[in-house]
Amino acid sequence: MLPFIRSDLAKFTAYKPHPSSDTAESVPVQFDRLDTNESPYDLPPELKQKLAWTYQQVIETNRYPDGGHETLKDAIAQYVNESAGLSLSNTAANISVGNGSDELIRSLLIATCLGGEGSILVANPTFSMYGILAQTLSIPVVAVGRNETNFEIDLKAAQAAIEETQNPPIRVVFVVHPNSPTANSLTAAELAWLRSLSQHILVVIDEAYFEFSQTTLVGELAQRPNWVILRTFSKAFRLAALRVGYCVAHPEAIAILEKVRLPYNLPSFSIAAALVALQNRTLLLESIPQILSERAKLIEILSQQPELQITASAANFIYLLLKPNSFKSPDAALKSFHQKLRTLGTVVRHISPGLRITVGTIEENARTVNRVQAVLANLEF
Repeated sequence: MLPFIRSDLAKFTAYKPHPSSDTAESVPVQFDRLDTNESPYDLPPELKQKLAWTYQQVIETNRYPDGGHETLKDAIAQYVNESAGLSLSNTAANISVGNGSDELIRSLLIATCLGGEGSILVANPTFSMYGILAQTLSIPVVAVGRNETNFEIDLKAAQAAIEETQNPPIRVVFVVHPNSPTANSLTAAELAWLRSLSQHILVVIDEAYFEFSQTTLVGELAQRPNWVILRTFSKAFRLAALRVGYCVAHPEAIAILEKVRLPYNLPSFSIAAALVALQNRTLLLESIPQILSERAKLIEILSQQPELQITASAANFIYLLLKPNSFKSPDAALKSFHQKLRTLGTVVRHISPGLRITVGTIEENARTVNRVQAVLANLEF
């Protein structure tokens, strides 16, 4: 370590965008890239052409972007209300926009826990960036487990952690709805527990996969000023390359996030792309029924493999586990399974205790099924 670097930074590993690779390079295009839950479909050519025209004729690259995001916030608020079946409940005052949801997570951590004022609570396995971003800010991470059958949060352990963690106390609870990597939505018991938490605790509900689950808690925000909902344009809206995320919350919480965020945090082209996506949301979201149909096919076919256990999914991915009684060493078998799939050309995410597989195109999914079956036929552990 260089002598001027914080010593604690040596103790953890940075987020690896492509953990299936031995390098930091992008996954080659000849692979079926089913490891990051992106949409398998690019923007339609007509929208790319529209954005190209915007870049050529409207965006001035010598000028800073719109730092207030008011036009984009208005469009997001309209979509949030529409998608939740609400009348004008949310306005631009309820929206903050980030360079991906990651920036918003970091801003929430800065606003709540920095300087030894708080810890965060997560239930593993879940999205790793909550813990990684907290660690970069020297914020303690308290982790509890999940039910091995339905992946519900261990609520008894979570409540005990909140009661027993005092120095510093738990200030933020992160949940994903539906969870990644396990694809399960929050249960009635989990929701009841979240509603029971003190208003001194911020509840962050990550709805990155809302468009696939069609289940949202936005309607409860008016009664719950300590709740924040995160969403993204990287999944159903097909803008992973442009890095646009947003959150919906009480105006006072949004005002704090606006103080914390970096100025001009979204490039002009990303703002333009998000606006075009919202203006054409009917067209872009037409892909969702096919993705859900393909997800159902994957689950049905792979569930017929006696060695596999597939949990129900409310997202655009499935979570696959090896049945413990099928292998002498399930962990070694899972690692080998993961590597052999990559060798055959399918890249998926290994997140213990299973594999997360993004639903791809019809052709990609057919190859996934064939390759999974081929690997299982020769897997020994």
